[in-house]
Amino acid sequence: MLARLFATLVKIAVASLIVGTVLAHFGITADQILKDIGVTPERLAELARQAFVWALPNVLLGALIIVPIWFVAFLFRPPGTKSE
Repeated sequence: MLARLFATLVKIAVASLIVGTVLAHFGITADQILKDIGVTPERLAELARQAFVWALPNVLLGALIIVPIWFVAFLFRPPGTKSE
């Protein structure tokens, strides 16, 4: 499962590199795209910070329920079975 996740991340990184190279060839930059849609890099960073501040407490709250349930299910799993 971890190998599949890593492979997917590598594919996304390679595709992003290819598309970025093509866009750079045509003179299109990230600053230009952000300017065209009316977002400054500072505003984008602020939105990302706000998203993180909102998401972190919710993730922790959910983990308080999910992790113990997973642990109990893990303990009572029959011997010799793999989780994939």
